[in-house]
Amino acid sequence: MPFRADRRPDRRDSSWASLTSFRNFSSTGSWTPAFHLGRQVRLICREDSAVEDFLGELAVQELDLVLADRPMAPAIKVRAYNHFLGETGTSFLAKGPLAAAHRRRFPYSLDGAPCLLPGAHTTLRRSLEKWLDSRQIRPLIVAEFDDSALMYVFGQKEAGIFPVPTAFEAEFQRVYDVKLVGRLPAPRQSFYAISVDRKLKHPAVIAVCDTARRQIFR
Repeated sequence: MPFRADRRPDRRDSSWASLTSFRNFSSTGSWTPAFHLGRQVRLICREDSAVEDFLGELAVQELDLVLADRPMAPAIKVRAYNHFLGETGTSFLAKGPLAAAHRRRFPYSLDGAPCLLPGAHTTLRRSLEKWLDSRQIRPLIVAEFDDSALMYVFGQKEAGIFPVPTAFEAEFQRVYDVKLVGRLPAPRQSFYAISVDRKLKHPAVIAVCDTARRQIFR
């Protein structure tokens, strides 16, 4: 679920910043510095979408920044730049009893285990399936989600084991009251800031990216 700032009344007014993020960033503190710069930032909650869905708004400068879990493809004919923020492994979380039952022998304990996974079109889903298949680990997929927040809610209700970026693991455990099942060193999940600026200029954008690099992907 991305976040987008309300369209500013006047693009010449530098007191506004339009920022969009995929859901994994929303539960972290990466946004906090943008609200303490004396510039107005108004966020609107939106459902998960592909990176390309926001590039039109980025191109006409209705957005200042898109935070995404993959870079903008080179074939996309939009004048924008990928700024690498960091990468992390993948953790699997679940409610206490389910986590305890599958913690031993992880990740092989995922074979036949009830799992909640992101939709088949996502980068993470494809990477996870390739990694698990190579080790003949075949989870029982009880549900898959285009809306990652809904996946987390189902996980909170003990519907299955679900993956999150390791960098956000502690926050997800706190928010959804779930426990760690285990961590995978691979596949790695990468995160990017996409902007029309080759070098980031807006103070709010710089603050958000610097916080992500220093506190989340340190």
